[in-house]
Amino acid sequence: MTVTNDSELRAVYRPPAPRAAQKVLDHLDVHCRNFIALSPLCVLSTANADGQPDGSPRGDPPGFVRVLDEKTLLLPDRPGNNQVDSLQSVLENPRVGLLFFVPGMSETLRVKGRAEIITETEVLEEMKERNRAPMSGLRVTVEEAFLHCGRALLRSRAWDPEAQIERSAYPTYGQVLADQIAGADAGEIDASEEAANRERLY
Repeated sequence: MTVTNDSELRAVYRPPAPRAAQKVLDHLDVHCRNFIALSPLCVLSTANADGQPDGSPRGDPPGFVRVLDEKTLLLPDRPGNNQVDSLQSVLENPRVGLLFFVPGMSETLRVKGRAEIITETEVLEEMKERNRAPMSGLRVTVEEAFLHCGRALLRSRAWDPEAQIERSAYPTYGQVLADQIAGADAGEIDASEEAANRERLY
């Protein structure tokens, strides 16, 4: 059976506990701020005008996402492949989602809001890392924020060292792309990526 409406969906799931709705805030309280200050990794979710979704990991030292006040976040955009998929989506549709992770914690922090791309030099300079300012930044006006329970990360054992795979179990980045792109050379790609990771991380 394919679920096609809310009634059919609710027939599968029991009603949520009252606190599931009660915990949703319209701002960043002290606990949200502390979580973001501890987080070195988040996933930015966007969708363009046609509704095509995208999810992009963003990482830096803990606290790289700056909390300006209880309704405003600043997210730096570091060098990447320059496809700027997420930023193009923000131009078409400013609604974004952020999922923050803290290594060692099973809970995550979910934030929803509206984003705008900023390039003001004085703002970007304040987000320098290794003496380099980001290419641009996202200023996010927070509409919802809440702590998400830890069951997904507990089930995945994401932070358990014993759950880490042997890297040889999956091809290198270059090997994957060489299989996907006609004429691509795996060794050249891997060497280029190693150089970029070493020399152009910021």
